[in-house]
Amino acid sequence: MRYQRPKGTADILPGDSEKWQYVEETARQVFKTYRFKEIRTPIFENFEVFSRSAGDTSDIVTKEMYDFHDKGDRHITLRPEGTAGVVRAFVENKLYGPQVLKPYKVYYMGPMFRYERPQSGRLREFHQLGVEAFGSESAALDVEVIAMGFNLLKKFGLNDLKLVINTLGDQQTRDDYRQALIDYLEPHFEELSDDSKARLHKNPLRVLDSKAPEDQKFVADAPSILDYLTPEAKAHFEEAKALLTALEIPFEIDATMVRGLDYYNHTIFEIMTNSKSLGQGYTTICAGGRYNGLVKELGGPETSGVGFGLGVERLLVLMDAEKIAFPTDDRLDVYVVGIGDAANATTLKLVQAVRDAGLTAERDYLDRKPKAQFKSADRLNARYTMTIGDSELENEVVNLKSMATGEETQVAMADVFNHVEQVLAAK
Repeated sequence: MRYQRPKGTADILPGDSEKWQYVEETARQVFKTYRFKEIRTPIFENFEVFSRSAGDTSDIVTKEMYDFHDKGDRHITLRPEGTAGVVRAFVENKLYGPQVLKPYKVYYMGPMFRYERPQSGRLREFHQLGVEAFGSESAALDVEVIAMGFNLLKKFGLNDLKLVINTLGDQQTRDDYRQALIDYLEPHFEELSDDSKARLHKNPLRVLDSKAPEDQKFVADAPSILDYLTPEAKAHFEEAKALLTALEIPFEIDATMVRGLDYYNHTIFEIMTNSKSLGQGYTTICAGGRYNGLVKELGGPETSGVGFGLGVERLLVLMDAEKIAFPTDDRLDVYVVGIGDAANATTLKLVQAVRDAGLTAERDYLDRKPKAQFKSADRLNARYTMTIGDSELENEVVNLKSMATGEETQVAMADVFNHVEQVLAAK
């Protein structure tokens, strides 16, 4: 039988894994400057964590979640996104307590799972970077999170960026707008897609997010949520816009943008990059917003939150398409050439000594002749070779060769074991 990876998954092999490490390390560095700290939550959660947070009419819950009953008949879900699990951890560990500094800032990175049609940059097992900040209702925190997303994407070399924002207002705004949408769409009920018919009375805002052609013609002329903002919701949005302007971050407003999850309110946003090399125009690479009711929905006190998520696979596709160079550090410091069986143990001790000093080292494990070992050292771009044979063992020396200059010298074996960095620095 020929075994293959499951559809919609990928093997990340050496050569590509270094790109992933670069993305993750760059994100960690940027998040650290904003005082966000890492949180790691389980890859699977109770089904209700996501059904209550994402909304039972969302595509994630109705179509895309990998859910099953385990041997204890518990309803379990592989996480389809990162925010709900972080909020569950925030509530369960009482991170809202008076002893915790506010806002409480965390970031996460790791695999997510959605059952959807695999395509370039979108798999069934995919990976996200994300951030969440809890405990402040300030629009300044919304803008900080947006600015951090912008900064991160620029660090990755993506410069042709566009920020699109909207507001979903407060609860009163949502209630008033919800009714206005129902009143507008009900006369066209029979012309809507089946999904939108099912959602119209449960969550009409989902219709605005529909990609079905039969829905799009109604979305274009739908009432704008901006006309239903309460004074408080309008003030929050106006402050967010003013602060973005102060930071010289240009933005556009899209009043039909609602995001794909039901827990958002107030400021929502998408950061897009112009992927001309992929022939797609602007495509969303980072998105998020504020979700003031989610902590309470999952059993905690009324606590505000704001965050974003970023798909790593999509990011890497864009970076490759834009021919952004990834830093490489595949340098081999020392290749130890062993000649004869008697040198085997000393060769192993030498590579270990070099590694203990924080340098990279390699040796032969295939019992090859010295000529073949030197060829390997050359192919691996080794800076130096150290050769050990019977005469070197007898005289307790190492033959050291600089591969760049061809210069060869003999150094005391004890110096290599005890001061290898100084030995190499002197050459």
